[in-house]
Amino acid sequence: MSKKKIKPVSIAAYIVSIITVLLVLFPLYLTVAVAFKSPAESAQNFFAPPSRLYLDNFSKVMSNRYFYRYFANSFVITVVSVAIIAVFIPMVAWAIARNPKKKYYSFLYFFFVCGEFIPFQVLMVPLYLFASQARMLNNQGLITIYITYALCEGVFLFNAYYKSIPLELEESAEIDGCGLVGTFFRIVYPLVKPMTATIIILNTLWIWNDFLLPYLVLDRRHYTTVSLLIQTMRRGFGIVDMGAIMASLVLAVIPVVICYLCAQKYIIEGVAAGAVKG
Repeated sequence: MSKKKIKPVSIAAYIVSIITVLLVLFPLYLTVAVAFKSPAESAQNFFAPPSRLYLDNFSKVMSNRYFYRYFANSFVITVVSVAIIAVFIPMVAWAIARNPKKKYYSFLYFFFVCGEFIPFQVLMVPLYLFASQARMLNNQGLITIYITYALCEGVFLFNAYYKSIPLELEESAEIDGCGLVGTFFRIVYPLVKPMTATIIILNTLWIWNDFLLPYLVLDRRHYTTVSLLIQTMRRGFGIVDMGAIMASLVLAVIPVVICYLCAQKYIIEGVAAGAVKG
């Protein structure tokens, strides 16, 4: 029996995959390792694993009087933004998907899709000027911007997903005397649960971890988020205290890791459905 030969292309693909995994895992390992090492041990060998669990870095971070304010503010921004996104975007996409022949809705669809191709760097200065003039350098302004940005990807994914839902279900609800609002929340919305869960998870990960928009939009004298915690730690403890900085990173990533592990199956199911169906 002849042995199956491995193609050079397959070998190259495996090598690239392994290198990619290492590039992703190494910073994560380094963050956790340094967070649990004392300053002396980190100075002795920065890349080695900790010889024992050193928890003073976490105590130092959590003793910061601003620590809980960062987390609370990020929690409010994330929850409010994602809650509105989870209801508003499916409604917008439903209106567009059910009126494909009308020019107004067709324009809206292409308008939102085109928004995905505009680099954020192009919009940074105009966005800041607009937010400043509109007095949106606060939590409410940041939430509004998050919802606006989420529309582009959300409308695209939901529009494809709605094509898999038979129109007969909505027509039956209309015959039974159900209005538009009732049809959406009683018939349509429950059917797009996988895609809704996907949008919720993806936007939760993005909003919680985002640094650039809060740094650009928020007036940091009054409003802060967990993404700005590292900068505060550097001011408070010095740039050389890498243990405290890494500990703050570990604490910041715990909520999103838990969120992802609890609902990761919905990401694969919803994205695959939205990309293929219709």
